[in-house]
Amino acid sequence: MKLTLSETAAALQAARTLVLTAHVNPDGDAIGSTLGLKHVLEALGKRVTVLLDDDIPAGFAVLPGYDVIRRPAEGESIDCDLFVVLDTMTDRIGKTAEVVHAPRLLNIDHHHTNPGNNKEDLYLDASRAATCEIVYDLAKAMNATIPESAAMCLYTGLATDTGFFRFSNAAAHTYRAAADLIDAGAQPNVISEALEIKPMQTVKDLGEALAQFELFADGKAAGIFLTQEQTARMESTETFIGHIRVIDGVDVAVVLKCKEPQLCRVSMRSKRVDVSRIATQFDGGGHVRAAGCTLKLPFEEARKTIMAAIEQAIREGWIA
Repeated sequence: MKLTLSETAAALQAARTLVLTAHVNPDGDAIGSTLGLKHVLEALGKRVTVLLDDDIPAGFAVLPGYDVIRRPAEGESIDCDLFVVLDTMTDRIGKTAEVVHAPRLLNIDHHHTNPGNNKEDLYLDASRAATCEIVYDLAKAMNATIPESAAMCLYTGLATDTGFFRFSNAAAHTYRAAADLIDAGAQPNVISEALEIKPMQTVKDLGEALAQFELFADGKAAGIFLTQEQTARMESTETFIGHIRVIDGVDVAVVLKCKEPQLCRVSMRSKRVDVSRIATQFDGGGHVRAAGCTLKLPFEEARKTIMAAIEQAIREGWIA
């Protein structure tokens, strides 16, 4: 069932114990929205647990609550009043779905490709640049004070999902929310500096990845394709895609990481092509300009499959 903002705020206020999660391969918005909502709800006296079924990039250690995020344990079982899935469809949360048991599931998202289902309550606002922007709206709807800890987390999601306010999805409301979060204690310079710092090995990994990138679709697409061995060895790859997206003439950039022998994760960015249409072909989702999916295929087959899909989108003019 689709909810309004006020209905979503009421559901959060009514719960005493909550588990929050987001998508696998978490980014700044996934991490920021779960931690930000955690801090807001704890200030209201709620008991909140954050589970994310993946590794959390070390750069986000600057965020209050980073150290309490944990992965679901094998055989674990958690009961709560409300299970909240943020920044994704509910089928992209990994093993967290298996360990949390609640009478109600609430999905909060800003991706227009999220269709929802009849087993959950969904609040979706695709006009917001980030799920963190929605959490900001919800805090206002609950008349909740946004503590400094929440402000740091929510500002991070706004910044990362807008390319630090360079992308077209940053609207006037986004800037107003960012200003309010700064007033509440967010420190943009601390956040940006923390996310910019890279271990030497990550810089070496970037060099290795860039040395093997491929141009295809007559130079209109660029891809970095990482084998399972490379993916396991490289600790941080989230910035790789930005380095090939800026190549002159490239519209679509893609990074494919082989996580298991039959499982590859794909991230795409574009300047004109609607990459969310590509992602939904493979049960993924996202935004017009940024989307992702998981291919349950061996590395080489997955590489050829996503390249063919991107070439088709460019050839047929899937422009948005």
